[in-house]
Amino acid sequence: MFPGDFMVDDALVLTDLPTVLGRIGTLAAELNVPAYVVGGYVRDRLLGRDTSGRDFDIVVLGDGVAFAHEVSRALGLRPVVTFERFGTAMIPIPAERGGGQLEFVGARAESYAPESRKPDVRPGTLAEDQARRDFTINALAADLHPDRLGAVIDPFSGLADLAAGRLRTPLEPSATFSDDPLRMMRAARFAAQLGFAVDQDVKDAMVGMGDRLAIVSQERITVELMKTLAAPAPSVGFKLLFHTGLLNRILPELVAMAGVEEIA
Repeated sequence: MFPGDFMVDDALVLTDLPTVLGRIGTLAAELNVPAYVVGGYVRDRLLGRDTSGRDFDIVVLGDGVAFAHEVSRALGLRPVVTFERFGTAMIPIPAERGGGQLEFVGARAESYAPESRKPDVRPGTLAEDQARRDFTINALAADLHPDRLGAVIDPFSGLADLAAGRLRTPLEPSATFSDDPLRMMRAARFAAQLGFAVDQDVKDAMVGMGDRLAIVSQERITVELMKTLAAPAPSVGFKLLFHTGLLNRILPELVAMAGVEEIA
């Protein structure tokens, strides 16, 4: 068992979801729009980590942008920021109502051109949406329907990986990293943040696919490096980057210092 959950008919259920998620679930049921909270919030709730004032990723089977506008009107939240190309929308949550933000997207499947990180998207199933996530622990979803509120949906054994402290990809690592090479940097970041072991297949893919980082902007790489540095154990992430050869591609100057004695 994980902190703050219980079992119903052999299904894991998150308890005490924030009020805003319950209201979103009620609205979704009224509109006959299946809705789920996916990713980091579910992962951190199961791990017993602090989730106050954080972002909520909401996946709906349908038009995520249209549903975001319905939520905004029903909950009195403004404004809705939309990203039409990707079919996503964001609503900030005022500090007096808990802070953070709501991010909405319609369940989708993605395909990538070899030279680009910008995907072509099409409507998909919840399972297809979960499959496009970076790691199994981030592919966990919790149902928001009032009759199933908090029920965890886990098609890729993310719960077992959470319990084992292990990072695996939902698909073959080569497919996951080829689609979005920045996910290799995220492996280092999550290893440093969570203290999780990285699956050997994931490490092997990082070794073999380092050249794919060339299509990632320096700005995105820098963001991941800064998050790794801010983690409880940044050395874990940097050691992973070093041993997989990725550090030499992004910070060769640092690699050149390996083995140099420090002079007091």
